[in-house]
Amino acid sequence: MEVLLIIVGAIIIYSVITYIWQRRIVKSLTEEEFRAGYRKAQLVDVREPDEFAAGHILGARNIPLTQLRVRMKELRKDQPIYLYCQNGLRSGRAAQMLYRKGYRDLYHLKGGFKTWTGKVKKKA
Repeated sequence: MEVLLIIVGAIIIYSVITYIWQRRIVKSLTEEEFRAGYRKAQLVDVREPDEFAAGHILGARNIPLTQLRVRMKELRKDQPIYLYCQNGLRSGRAAQMLYRKGYRDLYHLKGGFKTWTGKVKKKA
């Protein structure tokens, strides 16, 4: 029982630290703030290709979180990167990965694509 409590406590502490760190490295933007800046930035959808094909923000590039490590070089470090996923979790993880590799100007859409009300493109 004690071991279980220690494990649960460690998981909670790790989650809190990760959350605080993530808030320091990536700026969470409302849709209005996101819309105001994404055209002058690298817009990256980190969802899987089937999710992207079902609908994505017009002008977005699809680099799934599962491929980010090997495709990171496609992104420039000297320009802002606007990330989004379905609900905000994967884009936060993507920002952490990018930050570790020296990317600093990172933003993500609060609430993710499911909250987006702007223009959407779908694959036919």
